[in-house]
Amino acid sequence: MNFKIVYDKPGRIRFRCGAYAFEKELEAAVQNAVLQYSFVKGAEVHAANGGILVYYKSGCRNDVIRAVRALRPSTLTPVAAETGLAEIDAEFKGNLAKLVLKRVAYNALLPAPIGNFLVAVKGLRYIWRAVKTLGSGHLNVDVLDGTSVAACLLQKNYRTAGTIMFMLSISSLLEDYTRARTRAALTDSLAVKTDKVWLVADGTEVLIPMDQLKVGDCIRVRTGSIIPVDGEITEGEATINESSMTGEPLSVMKSAGTSVFAGTVVDEGTVVVRVRAMSSDTKLQKIIELIDHSENLKAGVQSKAERLADSIVPFSFLGFGLTLLLTRNITKAVSILMVDYSCAIKLSTPISVISAIREAADSDITVKGGKYLEEFALADTIVFDKTGTLTNAQPVLERVIAFGDYSEDEVLKIAACLEEHFPHSVARAIVKGAADKNLYHAEEHAEVQYIVAHGIATLLHGKRAIIGSCHFVSEDEGVEISEEQLAEISEKSGACSVIYLAIGGKLAGALCISDPPRAEAQQAVARLKAAGIDNIVMLTGDSEKAARLTAEKLGITQYRAQVLPEDKHFYVEQMKKEGKRVIMVGDGINDAPALAAANVSVAMSDASDIAREAADITLRGADLTELATLRALSEKLMTRIHRNYRFIIGFNSALLLSGLFGILSPSASAFLHNASTMLICAKSMTPLMKKEEKQEKEA
Repeated sequence: MNFKIVYDKPGRIRFRCGAYAFEKELEAAVQNAVLQYSFVKGAEVHAANGGILVYYKSGCRNDVIRAVRALRPSTLTPVAAETGLAEIDAEFKGNLAKLVLKRVAYNALLPAPIGNFLVAVKGLRYIWRAVKTLGSGHLNVDVLDGTSVAACLLQKNYRTAGTIMFMLSISSLLEDYTRARTRAALTDSLAVKTDKVWLVADGTEVLIPMDQLKVGDCIRVRTGSIIPVDGEITEGEATINESSMTGEPLSVMKSAGTSVFAGTVVDEGTVVVRVRAMSSDTKLQKIIELIDHSENLKAGVQSKAERLADSIVPFSFLGFGLTLLLTRNITKAVSILMVDYSCAIKLSTPISVISAIREAADSDITVKGGKYLEEFALADTIVFDKTGTLTNAQPVLERVIAFGDYSEDEVLKIAACLEEHFPHSVARAIVKGAADKNLYHAEEHAEVQYIVAHGIATLLHGKRAIIGSCHFVSEDEGVEISEEQLAEISEKSGACSVIYLAIGGKLAGALCISDPPRAEAQQAVARLKAAGIDNIVMLTGDSEKAARLTAEKLGITQYRAQVLPEDKHFYVEQMKKEGKRVIMVGDGINDAPALAAANVSVAMSDASDIAREAADITLRGADLTELATLRALSEKLMTRIHRNYRFIIGFNSALLLSGLFGILSPSASAFLHNASTMLICAKSMTPLMKKEEKQEKEA
């Protein structure tokens, strides 16, 4: 890292790296990177100017300089949210105390002429902001604030002007604090975390931990996986979904020689990527930016509130003009100007939404925007994928059935060899089943091809090997399954799901996967029904028998068995056409089309990368009862927003009438208006779920 030494005394040295050396979110990470050295006694880091103050042991000055020079902020990730929250809370309390103390000190200690002069100077900033806003063709709350301050200054009512600006400063500080706290709470949960990658070296692939990867290494990324680094494709071609980077919804074809970026998703194909930069923050920063700024992710009620807030401002000016015209009383007219509906509406609604997102994050639920909380509150139908969603997150291989010249161990070894490349719960069960039997397999096949929603195909010793559903193996690939084989599979599989393996056009074996429902699934379904979602649907590619038994056990309203992914998508679209508002919950690559089609979608914590990319909400705790918690949270959010509306309109209308009839002075109107705005914003930050409700949920 480049720097300039701005203070240098024995045991203490201050570096100045510049305002753009690292982001504020990385302050704690940079501090930790410096503190890891034994010769460092303490450190302070500030992103605003890139300042790093280091306290070090005697005689270690050169070691400190080398350590700071070796810092690479781009390789660091933000620290866990809990660490940053204490700092944000402390900073907010400090800033609030400064505002209050400064206000008290000015009023108590400064002579009136000096105090009035300082109020006028500060007021000019509000007036200038109003002038710039008007110059850009907008008439909003900034103009109203500037006009209110200007009117008070013209009347030489410096105390009222000071009160207005003091309240506005506190309101602004409160909003900034809420946003900063929410960003910190979400940072850790939204990070792209890839634990292991397939390293390509000397013509072989080795699975290594992500932290062992270096710039210049080559890794293979397959269908459905997130690219974990910035780099260049050296081999293969694939369609890459870059929406997390560019916002474009359509995937683009990428081949050798083109660049790819961390956080983008391989929709179809396989590529080898040479690592150019270890950057895992791309997706994280994009999502946080969207949560903060994107109109598309705002709740509809929030967007309406902001439009309503700005549309009310002209009426405040109209009221001011009419009052002045009818009463010829500037004091009454200014009292009207001191009160507006827009400030409280525009502040309280986004604060309510972002506080609810933070509260969801505290319950291990990641929500990508307020829009999805609103949709969750309004939904009347929930659609579940079965495998890995309603059922246990770790299916178990119950038995292997072999046919022809293959033994059970050979069938399992080949199946595990094919399935290990793809991150799905059934694949993991097969791989684990082989490991439990000490069946270690070598890569004897050609490159595997994942056929979305069907299965896997490759060449094994010159013969086409396929593994997947009965539909894929029998109908799509034309492999004949005799009546005797079907009868044997039906008899031995029971309620298990069955995966078929065929080699050279003949059935080699079947693998029976037991996937018991999650322990909390029945309770989750019951709680969702109690929360007003009566239509609970299960869609699965499993057999009719397995689907029926699961639905009966869990209390599912309706189910569809042997469903292909395109059928899931069609079914969701059909329900939407019928006027239903649909929540889709899934975990696999094959659920992505349905997740994208739903009004709001939810991915499980161990979902495939592409499912998490498509989903609007992620359950990080893998507990389905959190869906009912989120339903309650989202409904309480909507109730709070509408209650805020009623209070703001009622209270501020009372203030307007009091000012009009001369009951309240401009100073009193300004104080009560701004105080009520501050209080309703503070109330909007409080938890929506009561402590008793949380304890009941945990129980």
